[in-house]
Amino acid sequence: MESPPPLPQAEKANQFPCRQCGADLVFQPGSDHLTCPYCGAENTIARGDVEVHELDYRAQLADLAGTTETMEVMTAKCANCAAETTLGPNETAATCAFCGAALNVQASSRRIIKPHALLPFKLTEREARDAFKKWLHGLWFAPNAVKKMGSGAGGMAGVYVPHWTYDANTTTRYTGQRGEWYYTTESYTANENGKSVTRTRQVRHTRWYGASGTVYVNFDDVLVAASTTLPAQYRPHIEPAELKTLVPYSDEYLAGFRAESYAVGLEDGFRSACDNMQPEIDRTIRNDIGGDEQRIGSKDTDYQNVTFKHILLPLWISVYQFQNKPFRFTVNARTGQVQGERPWSPVKIALAVLALLLIIAIIVAISQSQ
Repeated sequence: MESPPPLPQAEKANQFPCRQCGADLVFQPGSDHLTCPYCGAENTIARGDVEVHELDYRAQLADLAGTTETMEVMTAKCANCAAETTLGPNETAATCAFCGAALNVQASSRRIIKPHALLPFKLTEREARDAFKKWLHGLWFAPNAVKKMGSGAGGMAGVYVPHWTYDANTTTRYTGQRGEWYYTTESYTANENGKSVTRTRQVRHTRWYGASGTVYVNFDDVLVAASTTLPAQYRPHIEPAELKTLVPYSDEYLAGFRAESYAVGLEDGFRSACDNMQPEIDRTIRNDIGGDEQRIGSKDTDYQNVTFKHILLPLWISVYQFQNKPFRFTVNARTGQVQGERPWSPVKIALAVLALLLIIAIIVAISQSQ
């Protein structure tokens, strides 16, 4: 019998003592303050006049320590899923929020680019759990016992997942071909009522002409995940409009939550961003070529005024157990979107297949009787 992994615990990455009772304050999702879980005291997070700003990408690569703010962090790597988590002050043991395994106590210290901004948790753990229950109820071909699960998941861990955003002005020189349609009339023979008849039809052709030019496309906040722990479908999916509401990074937002260290470096992240920019550049080239069809032969893109941000996006992570098997799921802590592993009902799938075969058989029988 397979046992589910131990449920992740929300370790305290930062400590802020309550002025009234001395207990550790935690960030209250959906608010701008820290709350004491014991006496209820609140402490508003002061944002000041600090604004979220971009940093120069090439200058950062030239001198990581000298051109932007970095910080020394203690990180522990999970031997089970390879997630690298930032540890809090005096924290010597912890549980991996991504798989529930014990973290490697041989923690290492390294300098990383300090996060510039984040999206604070908006959903509380209870709201995340409610979103999970709704998701379970809506699963197609899931066993009925899954949909009737009342308590849902066990403990949930709130984790900030690292991302990069990139801005760039691009200049692309290209060569290609412009295709223009023209039509000719051709005759063909068809069989109608047992007789051979001659008909005509319009046939489309394409004339191709050489094309070349230069296009300019500007990009803002191209988002790249800096974590490799979670599969792509489980990572936070944030709309571009949400990125306009980023708040300057402050340790207070991490109180009661965990933060994963980035595994995808700044330069590798930019390569991924460039890949993400290509479809829009290609669309712009095709529009510039014009005509009815387009072929892109070659292209050479220069990237100017490249800037970046290191940001953190919030995610609730947990597992639920069904038939002694664990299933991992995540809840976007801003939108409530749920992504996760799910069990399937062989009986429901078999009945659906039989129903489909029955419908096909009825359609065939009706068509043959006419």
